[in-house]
Amino acid sequence: MSSQLAMSVMSGAEFLLWVVLAFLFWKKGLHRRFPSMGAYLALRVASAPVLFAALTIQSQPWGRNYFLVYFFAYWAVYIASAVLLFFVCMEVFRSALSAFPGLMKLGVVIFHWAVLASVIVTFSSISFAHRGFLVITDFSLGLMRSVSILELCLLAFLCLSMNALRLPVRDVAFGIALGFGVMSTNDFVVVSLMSHNASLTAPLQFVYESVILVALGIWVAYAALPEPARKPVVMPASSTIYRWNEIASALGHTGTQVAVQQPANNFFLTDVENVVERVLTRNLKKRESVG
Repeated sequence: MSSQLAMSVMSGAEFLLWVVLAFLFWKKGLHRRFPSMGAYLALRVASAPVLFAALTIQSQPWGRNYFLVYFFAYWAVYIASAVLLFFVCMEVFRSALSAFPGLMKLGVVIFHWAVLASVIVTFSSISFAHRGFLVITDFSLGLMRSVSILELCLLAFLCLSMNALRLPVRDVAFGIALGFGVMSTNDFVVVSLMSHNASLTAPLQFVYESVILVALGIWVAYAALPEPARKPVVMPASSTIYRWNEIASALGHTGTQVAVQQPANNFFLTDVENVVERVLTRNLKKRESVG
């Protein structure tokens, strides 16, 4: 088998895995739990045949005028995928912290600031070497790079806090983060070693495509296997994460403080009134006995 044919077979297998994954995702109703992930899968499945057809046309001698059509279509899908991946990371983060609403609310705020900082740092480091409409490539690659960093950070967070969050390994949220973590690592490692003029049949291209197939296989396995039901998290009041959840729940809620303090004040005033009443009753009885 020639290297070009082998790459074509791997590309076809990748598309089939995307289709199978999207089918299982919708069949099990996971798109309701992760709507952004569902939209991302729909985009990948729908755009692949269109981009392939555009690439085939513009590669022909008579279709060179269609280069711009393929260029703008490809990078439009690329940018849309990067934007959707930001929302996918947010969905995974919310799902992992769903048992701790206080921490989830505070974590979402921190997550938003982390996304903003990641985008700012990434775009401040872009050289924007290209001019004209080719600057779209620099913008798109920078955006996807910030998403990849965010995906790796999310996976690291889940791996370090799984026991505390009571998040099982077979949870779909962890599976999504694991797949994206594998893809992000693949992008950073393999692409950094690959020269800009590398052929589509270079050995590193096969490594890159193989890792993509592994990540898709992980997602298909998570979507196909039954997910364990998440039970209510029961923790002792002395638990550290429970206290942090309570603190996070109280942050920014001044009404909660009033609601907690008000019964204590009423209870204190009631005790004072009872003490005063007992003292007056005792003094009255003494006066009557003396009289």
